[in-house]
Amino acid sequence: MQSGATTPQQYLAELPDDKRDVVASLRELVLANLPEGYVETMKGMLLYEVPLSITGKTYNGKPLMYAAIGAQKNHVGLYLCALYCNDNLKVEFEANYAASGKKLDMGKSCLRIKKMDQVDPAAIAQAIAAVPMEEFVKASAR
Repeated sequence: MQSGATTPQQYLAELPDDKRDVVASLRELVLANLPEGYVETMKGMLLYEVPLSITGKTYNGKPLMYAAIGAQKNHVGLYLCALYCNDNLKVEFEANYAASGKKLDMGKSCLRIKKMDQVDPAAIAQAIAAVPMEEFVKASAR
């Protein structure tokens, strides 16, 4: 579900209560663990990006997306792009999630979350904190 909101607060305000709670909780988790340099923006969903002032021109003219949170029809998506460009990080993330006993509902880099009780906050925090911006930019250039 794309949003026309221009701020995170507007985005949260327009969501139904059940999705608002999940998005707000995930946002707090991401912001608390986001490495230095990434910026939060609002473009249809909450995005955590590398500013163009760091990367220069990209292939599509848009900032590199490190993570995102978006309310979808049947779930909230937490997009962890660093997992997509780092196989070891993805394996470690999946192992940490499995060790927590929580069921991981994930595509290539998108966790599908319906309720916060299915989330392993420690695994998500570790995945968010794992890749400094400079390392992500280098990995994305490959």
